[in-house]
Amino acid sequence: MKITEQVRAFAQPVVESLGCSLWDVEYVREGADWFLRLYIDKEGGVDINDCEAVSRAVDPILDEKDPIPDSYHFEVCSAGLERVLKRPEDFTQFMGSAVLVKLYRPRDGQKEFVGTLSAYNDGAVTIAQGETAVSFEKSEVALVRLYVEF
Repeated sequence: MKITEQVRAFAQPVVESLGCSLWDVEYVREGADWFLRLYIDKEGGVDINDCEAVSRAVDPILDEKDPIPDSYHFEVCSAGLERVLKRPEDFTQFMGSAVLVKLYRPRDGQKEFVGTLSAYNDGAVTIAQGETAVSFEKSEVALVRLYVEF
């Protein structure tokens, strides 16, 4: 089982007991350091107190379970307004929302497309741009995230 799956399994009930939901677990290398990040969400938004409460509750469990043998930095963050959609349930939750689709390779000279999420099927994404539907195969899509126009 992957580190992120192990951490999700024991962190999710703790996060939920604190009134939040666990959006994502990420274990990534940045420069010479490794980071374990929990992204949390809740109705009305997450604040620094939520992040601190989750961090304090999950940290001793991480020490006890020790899913990562090497040293790493542990962080708890808000999922954010422009969060990445990864799981099928993410796409279901945000159907009809504005999204940014980033492609691995350009299509018609463009690698980024903004539109309204209108369909998701096993990794294939369709967005509406006005009256036009634009579909992307799973193999083309590098990333899909919510899009907020400021």
